[in-house]
Amino acid sequence: MLADNWVLLVLGTLRAADGPVRFDEPRGRLDGIAQKMLTKTSRDLERDRLVRRSVYPTVPPRVEHSITELGTDLSRITHAMGAWVVDHQHEITAARAEFDAAQAIAPAPVARPGGLR
Repeated sequence: MLADNWVLLVLGTLRAADGPVRFDEPRGRLDGIAQKMLTKTSRDLERDRLVRRSVYPTVPPRVEHSITELGTDLSRITHAMGAWVVDHQHEITAARAEFDAAQAIAPAPVARPGGLR
């Protein structure tokens, strides 16, 4: 569940909201999330009882999402992970650039005649 690209970001957005939010609100705060992905992520989080979905009988129907106690408990851990990433993002970016540069100049394997190595 936590390996999903958007789970941690949606949970963080709902935790920061400090109350229920309209369905599309997280989408405005999360750059690049598609409507379909927000719907899938929200349903997965609801299924795991990390998010509460409330539908109000209005025209059109009003749908709100809020983080549950279980989701808040989990987000304490994920918030710490996110803080670590922010604190070390420059080191991670530098390490990736160094690795990618080394890969770009690595010699390609030589193919032998007949496909034997």
